[in-house]
Amino acid sequence: MLILAKVALGLGVTVAAAGAYVFHEGVIRVDVDEQRNGGTHVHFWVPTTVVSIGLHFVPQEKMQSTARDVRPYLPVLREISKELEKYPNAELVNVANGEDHVRIAMNHGKIQIDDVSHEGDVVHVTVPARALRDVADQLEDHAPGV
Repeated sequence: MLILAKVALGLGVTVAAAGAYVFHEGVIRVDVDEQRNGGTHVHFWVPTTVVSIGLHFVPQEKMQSTARDVRPYLPVLREISKELEKYPNAELVNVANGEDHVRIAMNHGKIQIDDVSHEGDVVHVTVPARALRDVADQLEDHAPGV
């Protein structure tokens, strides 16, 4: 019985440590609500670590092709991602046009994009700013000469 308790404790600690590692970079959240009849309602949360690790599994030729395509923008992406981390709470864009409203802001170190259309459709996307930097780093590794 004592051995079983030790195994359970070890397994519990391992699961807790793995969970802490997976969620330590934050969560990417996407919420989409279409208000019309038969509209789509999509809500999902993905640990940011999944994106960072997932990029390692993208085929080399695809990463190199993408890196070539975005090469001119990589220095800008890197600088923007570094600068955004300096402003953990700031409103970047707030545009209201009649019934449409788009807001892009930094909220507790996360880029938050909120869009409400005149039809009542609502889109909310939240991405940790650090994720942009990780993507830029991965692409730079596959785009020599940047």
